[in-house]
Amino acid sequence: MDGAELRSELEKHHRESYGWALSCCHRNPAEAENILQTAYLKVLDGKARFQGKSSFKTWLFSVIRLTAIDHRRRELLGRLRLVRHEETQVRVGSSFEDAVYRSELQTMFQQAIGALPRRQQEVLQLVFYHDLSLAEAAEIMGVGLGSARTHYDRGKKQLRQSMAGSGIGNESEIGRRDHQALVP
Repeated sequence: MDGAELRSELEKHHRESYGWALSCCHRNPAEAENILQTAYLKVLDGKARFQGKSSFKTWLFSVIRLTAIDHRRRELLGRLRLVRHEETQVRVGSSFEDAVYRSELQTMFQQAIGALPRRQQEVLQLVFYHDLSLAEAAEIMGVGLGSARTHYDRGKKQLRQSMAGSGIGNESEIGRRDHQALVP
């Protein structure tokens, strides 16, 4: 794949790539932009090469995920070397714009996903938000298909339980009951 084709593919998948970078960076926009830029540089400089063994999107998401992991590892090592005393930072939950943007339902859903184990979060993000198959998600995560399927099923089950516990499941049941005549 030549440079022009790479740029074209990167542009085509930019929006989804940024969303995936956000989820890999615990919803930190500045860190996600940093990770995405680093991943793009790896691709454009030839440090990460597309071999055609999977779809471009699957490969790109793998590059982004591995770049985020690398970044976290380097950041942790840097802190261990430079910081002698523990520093605590209080993180404000979300900015005013985020609070306005999100509805209560979206916030509850994000909290429910955030409470899941990391692998379950990753597979659900890839399948729900990035329209990837379980096989593609497994490849990005570096796990077998059976493992991805297990994380996916367990994650969905925990989400269902969490949402039902908060009363959200009742709304969908009411909606289904009210519109049952419309469903064949």
